[in-house]
Amino acid sequence: MGFLPISAEDMRKEGIEQLDFVYVIGDAYVDHPSFGHAIISRVLESHGYRVGIISQPDWKDDCSISILGSPKLGFLVSAGNMDSMVNHYFVSKKHRQNDAYTPGGEAYKRPDYAAVVYGNLIRRTYKNIPIIIGGIEASLRRLAHYDYWSDKLKRSILLDSQADLISYGMGEKSIIEIADALAGGIPVSDITFVPGTVYKTKDISGIYDSITLPAYESMKEDRRQYADSFAIQYRNTDPFTAKTLIEEYPHQVYVVQNPPQPPLTTAEMDDVYELPYMRTYHPSYEEKGGVPAISEIKFSLLSNRGCFGGCNFCALTFHQGRILQTRSHESIVEEAKLLIKDPDFKGYIHDVGGPTANFRKPSCEKQLTKGVCADRQCLFPKPCPNLSADHTDYLSLLRKLRALPGIKKVFIRSGIRFDYLLANKDDTFFRELVEHHISGQLKVAPEHISDAVLSKMGKPGRTVYEQFVRKYGKINESLGKKQFLVPYLMSSHPGSTLKEAVELAEYLRDLGYMPEQVQDFYPTPSTVSTVMYYTGIDPRSGKTVYVCKNPHEKAMQRALIQYRNPNNYDLVYEALTKAGRKDLIGFDPKCLIRPKNNINPKRLNRPQNTKEPFGHNHTNKAMSKEKKQKKTTIRNIHKRKKGG
Repeated sequence: MGFLPISAEDMRKEGIEQLDFVYVIGDAYVDHPSFGHAIISRVLESHGYRVGIISQPDWKDDCSISILGSPKLGFLVSAGNMDSMVNHYFVSKKHRQNDAYTPGGEAYKRPDYAAVVYGNLIRRTYKNIPIIIGGIEASLRRLAHYDYWSDKLKRSILLDSQADLISYGMGEKSIIEIADALAGGIPVSDITFVPGTVYKTKDISGIYDSITLPAYESMKEDRRQYADSFAIQYRNTDPFTAKTLIEEYPHQVYVVQNPPQPPLTTAEMDDVYELPYMRTYHPSYEEKGGVPAISEIKFSLLSNRGCFGGCNFCALTFHQGRILQTRSHESIVEEAKLLIKDPDFKGYIHDVGGPTANFRKPSCEKQLTKGVCADRQCLFPKPCPNLSADHTDYLSLLRKLRALPGIKKVFIRSGIRFDYLLANKDDTFFRELVEHHISGQLKVAPEHISDAVLSKMGKPGRTVYEQFVRKYGKINESLGKKQFLVPYLMSSHPGSTLKEAVELAEYLRDLGYMPEQVQDFYPTPSTVSTVMYYTGIDPRSGKTVYVCKNPHEKAMQRALIQYRNPNNYDLVYEALTKAGRKDLIGFDPKCLIRPKNNINPKRLNRPQNTKEPFGHNHTNKAMSKEKKQKKTTIRNIHKRKKGG
């Protein structure tokens, strides 16, 4: 078993005259189960279909799409592991200069809106061959959606790409049903029955038990209608309860979304992750230094998919769903043994997790038969009474991995949901997390501390995070450790005005902490937060929401989080003035910055209040011993020069 063919020469070597599917991808070809194209192609292969890969074709050359010839059943298209626009651009819309999913990290090797461009590239050459698009870009743009980069409401990607079908979500089940239908001679236009797919039609008379969404043209004219449409979509992401959704376009064209595919069972998950992946990038990339994205995932283990966390700025509900799907311990342990045999393995498993590491079971038993609640979240605004917060299974898995010969340390890096952790009354997992699975610091994502903003994020209130910090500190102290917390924070999320941004700055002042990095809110397709950003409406409640869109105000909100940075002084001064908080400009320990005529630009802004609550990593005020020693040495030199 080796890599799938990427050239006509590979096909000749394997005696393949014609492939069943040609898979066109925006990423480099990496045959590892962390890459969607690897999973889909290996799943198809396991069902007897021959698949070839065209990676990052030159979209300016029509011939680039023909290197593997005409496939027997169809073309598969994916923009890659990321939406191509997120891959290309910072939130400022400035172009990124590297791409971790391209050989050598080279930028500009795929087009903007890659799935659309690849679809049209194929259609120009192959007029009648079926095109099925999938992956994160197609999945989250499957119906009308707000596109941040063009600042427009775009049509379903199915129409713009000239594809025949979208396989949305993770796609393992739907792609086999599609392949079997095509192999059985069913025209692609008649494949309207597969869960987890979107198709287009001019006749909806035979569709039953469906919901008709607001028409595309109506949503373009009235943003509230788009918010209403999204709210309906959000309530129909569960395979047990979802209805068929119909969206109308001009000229009596309808885009129809079937309910999602059923979640994979544990046995099905095991089968998917035990397929014969090569577990690395194609050897043709070696001369360019390989594919950077492999470095973090090569020695990581995926244990689950799906997430019931419900963060509003995250698209997981639309892509993987809220029902947890897990692999068995046996499957994960066997994969760990493969890692140990790798000559590059140094004894460290980088991660054992998924979208949320400490989710290893559905949030409640009824989800397995009745699905998730359409109008209620599992953890927000507080944990549901039916929530089963239990880390027993995850803890058992981690212990088995730690016990394997050749394993020095098992890290958890894919994110801990701290409110779920606190909901578990048994602290055994929390204690072992601190003792065995972090090294010096734990990254967590409170995102903000203003309850007004947190409510728009779908995150727990400030007091929950503070409770977590205290408990983390106590456990560290009981173990004789001093490990820090590194909180991820977000600026300019819908609901955040300068008032809330100042509130966050004051909180950081009291901690004596300034983040080294700040994430400005990024409106990506098909999230609740993005709908708020575009419409100014919370689609769940229908209420209006303040949205910061002005680039200068966004810069002020971001600067307030890093108010000690001298480069941010003018922005912070302006923000405090506009917010009516000049009381925070002065010499009092509670002030954020000094008056304009009384600062030394060579020194960091401060406050003098540098109390250090245990558990946070004070990257500025709380200097390392090395920095303190250096400062003491410089002070002694000055004393000697003065004769002191």
